[in-house]
Amino acid sequence: MNETAFDEPLFASLKPGLTSFCYRMLGSMDDADDAVQETSIRVWQSWSTFRQDSSFKTWVYRIASNLCLDKLRQSKRRALPVDLFDPAVAIAEPRDTLPDSAWIWPSPDFGSNPEDRLVRRDTLQLCFIALLQTLPPRQRAVLILKDVFELSSKQIAETLAMSPAAVNSALQRARETMDRAQLRSDELSSMDVQPEQQLLSRYVEAFEQFDIAALVALFHEEGCMSMPPFEMWIRGKEDLSAFYSLTRWHCEGSRFVPITVNGGYPALAQYMTDKEGSGLVPWGIHVIETKENQILHVQNFIHTPLFSRFGLPERIDQ
Repeated sequence: MNETAFDEPLFASLKPGLTSFCYRMLGSMDDADDAVQETSIRVWQSWSTFRQDSSFKTWVYRIASNLCLDKLRQSKRRALPVDLFDPAVAIAEPRDTLPDSAWIWPSPDFGSNPEDRLVRRDTLQLCFIALLQTLPPRQRAVLILKDVFELSSKQIAETLAMSPAAVNSALQRARETMDRAQLRSDELSSMDVQPEQQLLSRYVEAFEQFDIAALVALFHEEGCMSMPPFEMWIRGKEDLSAFYSLTRWHCEGSRFVPITVNGGYPALAQYMTDKEGSGLVPWGIHVIETKENQILHVQNFIHTPLFSRFGLPERIDQ
């Protein structure tokens, strides 16, 4: 194989799974895409050195893993607002933000093949991605390769240049850390159960009409809303009502487009009125998690580059 030209179709067949691996490692589709692109370049550059002493897939994942580990050595942990801060005490317009690189962002599907798209869908939940980020990078890689991609300890050892004993030790430590971690995002998560379509429809109707009473009535008593990149998040119906009243000027006239995130979970892309009032432009991606058919947590990811990544239009008519 190493004497032939770079096999692009063979690499392309690995790309969806490789992207999902890098997303779980890095918590960002931008970073995942960069890692996969760089992996492709390194595979092409090193093609003549591939000796087939391991499988092509193992070789490619070794390159991707090393790239992810290098990136993680130079970056801080990504997280969700509810895991970093307490809920707002005083309700005001949100102002304080952290850089985009501080946050976990939702992902679109990784490929057209359902098997590629839904590799262990439960491990694409945003709260699980947040839990993964609490692990040291090498333990994170071991756990993903074992519990998500179901590789053997021997295969993981070959991929990460470790001994099988070191792999098993890292896996044990990773699982212990995950079990001990007490993240608020995990407590609030219900991404394993899709929200009722009727509840989503009522949310869309109440928000688009900006009927605050109807909107807040959909929330659980302990319901909350977070808005990365803003640090601030809101908890409880009274504070939610106050917040919506305060930001009415910004949200009135919004429209939603249904999408799916992180393995097929329903979400809503919010478009808001532009400054000229002549059309609607991207604002945020709402991921709605429920409890007892009430809204437990709305994560409104305010990051307009997500819209193009999800194949959404840059503008829609009013």
